[in-house]
Amino acid sequence: MHSGQFRLSEPTARTGLPNAVWALGLVSLFMDVSSEMIHSLLPVFMVSVLGASAVTIGAIEGIAEATASMAKVFSGALSDRMGKRKPLALLGYGMAALTKPMFPLAGSASAILLARFVDRIGKGIRGAPRDALIADLTPAAVRGAAFGLRQTLDTVGAFVGPGLALLLMVLFAGDFRAVFWVAVVPALLAVALLALFVREPPRAGAASPPLALGLRGAWALGRDYQRVLWVGGLFTLARFSEAFLVLRGQSLGLADAYAPLILVALNLAFSLTAYPAGRLSDRVARVRILRVALVVLVLADAVLAWAPNLPTLFAGIALWGLHLGLSQGLLSAMIADVAPAEHRGAAFGWFHLLTGVLLLVASTLAGVLWSQAGPAATFIAGAVFAAAATLSLHRPGVR
Repeated sequence: MHSGQFRLSEPTARTGLPNAVWALGLVSLFMDVSSEMIHSLLPVFMVSVLGASAVTIGAIEGIAEATASMAKVFSGALSDRMGKRKPLALLGYGMAALTKPMFPLAGSASAILLARFVDRIGKGIRGAPRDALIADLTPAAVRGAAFGLRQTLDTVGAFVGPGLALLLMVLFAGDFRAVFWVAVVPALLAVALLALFVREPPRAGAASPPLALGLRGAWALGRDYQRVLWVGGLFTLARFSEAFLVLRGQSLGLADAYAPLILVALNLAFSLTAYPAGRLSDRVARVRILRVALVVLVLADAVLAWAPNLPTLFAGIALWGLHLGLSQGLLSAMIADVAPAEHRGAAFGWFHLLTGVLLLVASTLAGVLWSQAGPAATFIAGAVFAAAATLSLHRPGVR
């Protein structure tokens, strides 16, 4: 890519995806099934079984997510310096698998905090090296399809997990700990798949020269990379936590017992669109699809702001999931497009950190609006920001 250009994709011939990419997608699927089986029940388990307060739950989640965001930068840069991605990815997934038995064994909120802390460190360690490994494995001609496939399989796990948890809660007569024990199995399968069926390409074997871990390191990755960070940041600020979708359902009378259906519907729409969007982005400029994604987000916000009933609510949730499918895998592919091969780990690390911080900012602002002006104002504000982000994608240098 020539300096100063932001050429996100060009039409290419159709080619297949490496088997290792499919394996990495299945690793994500099984680990997400395991994690979501636990996380979809964890707040209720902590309140009803362990007697934890909402403040405690919020603190645990905040600490866990902040830990993951910080770990991503360091693990990505370390994988560049090592010249190896798989060992760090395996370490991260292994840590997550080892924490799963801690949940059914937990007797206090502090035990849950420890498990979540280690689990999120594992997630932070594996994220950037895994994405860099996908970029290393995949020809540029099918890069969008590769990241779309991984995103699709990951998201399949995100709706299968809660659905399986609900089914097992009925089967086990509400025994949280029994469900948590079952969740250990797919986590172990994920680690086994990664260990046995993913092999690094030879070009990932050469260590990179050191890159500063501070902001200077991100800046040194080049102007094209900085533009992709700009686009990713705009997308993140234009949306907020899916928790507000659940709250919107409650405001329209959705019973608490059916709250997981919102995430199931969201992730179903997400998973059905991520891979086709990725394949399409290998044939047309990715930024064109991103513009469509932001328009869909504006529509989703509008529907959710003025939804009069539950059917309309779920239409808005489907649109929200469609926007995610049209954007999330593509943003990862864009990072792979513009990052120097020897610094891909650091590039993905900074991208994950930035989007994590901005999602926290967007969700905090959404919470303030919700409490001060109500649900409609929150989603209207989201629509306005998404519309502004759409206009910004038409600025010179972004194509």
